Amino acid sequence: MIPEDPVMLLSFMNMKLRDFYPSLDAFCDDCGADKEGIVEKLKGIDYIYDEERNQFV
Repeated sequence: MIPEDPVMLLSFMNMKLRDFYPSLDAFCDDCGADKEGIVEKLKGIDYIYDEERNQFV
């Protein structure tokens, strides 16, 4: 289950990307998650996905 709260989502996503997935696309494909929804929600708290670092910064 993907958290709805943006701060919890940030922590959840960075942990999943760090520990289990080589990219945001891989996570979304595996989990059936809405990539644009995640990106927009985290953009709302001033975080963007950095592909090189594979995390939201």
